[in-house]
Amino acid sequence: MAHWLYKSEPSAWSWEQQVAAAESGTSWNGVRNHLAKQHLQAMRLGDQGFFYHSNEGKAVVGIVEVIRTYHPDPTDESGRFGMVDVRAVTALPRPVTLEAIKAEPRLKDMILVNNSRLSVQPVTEDEWTIVRAMGGL
Repeated sequence: MAHWLYKSEPSAWSWEQQVAAAESGTSWNGVRNHLAKQHLQAMRLGDQGFFYHSNEGKAVVGIVEVIRTYHPDPTDESGRFGMVDVRAVTALPRPVTLEAIKAEPRLKDMILVNNSRLSVQPVTEDEWTIVRAMGGL
């Protein structure tokens, strides 16, 4: 199983909204970066990822799971980009802030630390374990 990080501004789509979508989940649409597109294409059913509040809050707040693999994004008029569908799995008992992630030496190579603009990114197994522990899981 691969692990990922999905960034969303809470004013556009929040963790609370993701949770409210329940088992049916939601489409992770609107990605218009080619590297992020490649990450979406690599996702498989059951892959899990961190739900990260960007800009406002700047923290990992929950875990989501891929429930539908890459398919066309109807919001993309060019037809070049797609999306996956995800559902909420669990909230982190303690949000893990970007500041805390940057302060953890074992996370110095995490993409979130080094490429803050990428909206969908892979997370290594070690990073997954460390951030989950920091968040109380």
